Amino acid sequence: MGKTTRVAWIAAVLAAGLAGCGQDTAQDVASASDDGDAPAAAPAADAAFVRELEAWREQREESLLAPDGWTGLVGLHWIELKAHYVGSDSGLRLAKGPPRIGLLQQQDGRLYFTPERGVDLTLDGEPFTARAELHGDRSETPSVIGFDGGKGEISVIERGNRRALRVRHAEAEARTGFAGLDYWPADQGWRVQGRFVAHPPGKTIEIANIIGMLEPMPNPGAVEFERDGRTHRLEAVDDGTGGLFLILADRTNGQGSYGAGRYLDAPAADEAGNVVLDFNRAYNPPCAFTAHATCPLPPQENRLDLAITAGEKAYAKPAI
Repeated sequence: MGKTTRVAWIAAVLAAGLAGCGQDTAQDVASASDDGDAPAAAPAADAAFVRELEAWREQREESLLAPDGWTGLVGLHWIELKAHYVGSDSGLRLAKGPPRIGLLQQQDGRLYFTPERGVDLTLDGEPFTARAELHGDRSETPSVIGFDGGKGEISVIERGNRRALRVRHAEAEARTGFAGLDYWPADQGWRVQGRFVAHPPGKTIEIANIIGMLEPMPNPGAVEFERDGRTHRLEAVDDGTGGLFLILADRTNGQGSYGAGRYLDAPAADEAGNVVLDFNRAYNPPCAFTAHATCPLPPQENRLDLAITAGEKAYAKPAI
């Protein structure tokens, strides 16, 4: 992709992402195609399928509301200067917590934090009273600063060549005011078998994120599947555990599902190259729930000419 085309593409996906982030409710899909064809009636789902899907949905909601879940985010603060005071009334202004909790410093490419005297903090679960180096989320031992009696946490994320403080709090409004998830009805017709098409080892794909960065991600192959007599293809990202992570857009985006696309996890292909894609488990990216995430957006290759009327619908934020 040339530079001009790539810039235009990033602008397009960012526009879609920002439109989705500002969307509180969405209209369900009224038709499956522009020519007015009505969607086919969903086949009856068997009891075991429904039970497994319900268990997955419960786990999905629990993960969003967990102490380290996405609804707990209250801040994303990019580190720009050599030194920043951090706190609810300091240079890097936290949404919650003490007025000042410490001094953050960049030195020789490394990051250090000096706790404010008299403020009760922890570092990786232990009392934090003296200057220490902080490690980011790409480290084998990422650092976590606890504050506000354990209700708040600060960690460091690295995106491209930039670093930021990610802040969570148990009393985040997105968590305490969580409105619940909504789904299309369970439909076994959207549990389809795909074919894995492997790429050469080491191949990557450039993925734009909601904050305007492009990052290469490992791209082991693509998954092809049939729907309504047509073949569709999704480029897969290695999820780091041996499975596949699919970042996709479809014709329900902004018309029932989240405007910036959805995610789908799939197991690795079997020896014959078969992969099961259960679109009933398509789910919203973190930026559907918070403005403090750095969500990867669907690459151009994964924008499907298909209305996937299955999985998680757009999140309807509670009225304030």
